Amino acid sequence: MRHIINRVIGVIPAVLLQLLWLLILFRWLSKYATLLNLLLTFLAFLYVLYIISSRNESTYKTLWLLVILSFPIAGTILYLCFGNKRAANPLKKKLAGVARPALLDTGVCSSVCPELFKEDARTAQTFEYVQKKTGMPVFPCEEATYFPLGEKAWEQMLEDLKSAEHFIYAEYFIVEKGIMWDSIVEIMEQKASAGVDVRVMYDDLGSISTYSRKERLQLQKKGIQCIAFNPLVCVKGTVNYRDHRKMMIIDNRVAFSGGINLADEYINRTEKFGHWKDIGYRITGRPVQNFTRMFTEFWNAFSGTPIPVDELKPLTLPKAKQPSGGYVLSYYDSPLYSDAVSNHLYMELLSRATGYAWFFTPYLMLGDSLLEAFVLAAQRGVDVRIIMPGIPDKKIVYRMSRSYYQPLLEAGVKIYEYTPGFVHAKACIVDDVFGTMGTVNLDYRSLFLHFENNSLFYRASILDDLKKDFLETQEKCRPRTLENMKISFGRWLIDGVLRIFAPLC
Repeated sequence: MRHIINRVIGVIPAVLLQLLWLLILFRWLSKYATLLNLLLTFLAFLYVLYIISSRNESTYKTLWLLVILSFPIAGTILYLCFGNKRAANPLKKKLAGVARPALLDTGVCSSVCPELFKEDARTAQTFEYVQKKTGMPVFPCEEATYFPLGEKAWEQMLEDLKSAEHFIYAEYFIVEKGIMWDSIVEIMEQKASAGVDVRVMYDDLGSISTYSRKERLQLQKKGIQCIAFNPLVCVKGTVNYRDHRKMMIIDNRVAFSGGINLADEYINRTEKFGHWKDIGYRITGRPVQNFTRMFTEFWNAFSGTPIPVDELKPLTLPKAKQPSGGYVLSYYDSPLYSDAVSNHLYMELLSRATGYAWFFTPYLMLGDSLLEAFVLAAQRGVDVRIIMPGIPDKKIVYRMSRSYYQPLLEAGVKIYEYTPGFVHAKACIVDDVFGTMGTVNLDYRSLFLHFENNSLFYRASILDDLKKDFLETQEKCRPRTLENMKISFGRWLIDGVLRIFAPLC
């Protein structure tokens, strides 16, 4: 709470200056009030046409159409500031100003899609779509380890950090001092003093209550470079676009990711919402290159100390292991892309499912197109299951998530709530063949507004562990049914209103 109060106090002067400027502007323009009203009303009409013809998710369109039609002037101003992708142009310019680091070895991945086309042309098309939209290639999956709990991932992370020789890159949505973070920093400090390049990036808004500028400066005194992504210094159009990615890369040979942030509740050393169920994964070998590229691109775009081009060149790739089977494509999703890649990928996987499609997610606020994909899959006879938290971390978001239960349950989707506590895992598995793990929640912010990272696996052995964990977790859940939902007119009305405003949460 102290961190939040300090940050609010720091932001207040900037907000007051913005309000003062608007007051001066409107007072000066007051003599042109009639003309200004006509102009803004005309602009509102144009934006209504623009929203209708855009490729945005229909739920998002509905929200902004209601706002603009109800309040033409204020609604138009709000849409200009926060409602369209042009608000993210400052971030887009920074990313466009840096070159994505080249792969250290292009030979391995360049032959994968032709191999996949021989095996399964439809699957190859799916991978090519993600590869084309994100610029991240698919690799043979050499070695991938699944962690059913955050504490398991943390233990392995500490071991791998101790072996770092060249660099340690860490990027997380939330960082908080405590047992987990302090143990990681201790090793990072030792490695930095030994000449290892250690860099940390965290999201400023995500860590607003857990990590301060003072703590960041203390980290830098230890020889660890650290930056906050998209700092909240005033109310601006980019405030919605957060870095929700989670990754740790060591020497371009090991990468960790999943839902786990660097705070003690993620390893069940503190209890906030019952038992914290999260998952993570570790990949080694050549597929790690995608994580190195993702981090390097962001760091070079948003820090004042870009990673030297030569830093990666001296590294030699580890000798390729015999692939354990299958393929992996690790990518990052972006609100700056023309397509919502992960949203389209989940629609694709649901459309391809014939036996089952099972999902972990902490939040469930679907756009109409993805909701329809879930419904159609279940109506087609696919065994569709979703595991949700039993104890919420955000009550209003939890209530909004439950507003989506009725149409899913009516279609035959099975929904389970984890009774011991909170589920923060983000994953899916389809027909023992496809699976995803990463940071993408099934909500509007993850699918359309945040920067996320995800890994798509195909016929990889790690999917066996994911399936086993899903079934074991399901045993600790209570099923939700139409009978225990107690559908009434009042609930239906409230659910409808909540779903309209779901894109804001």
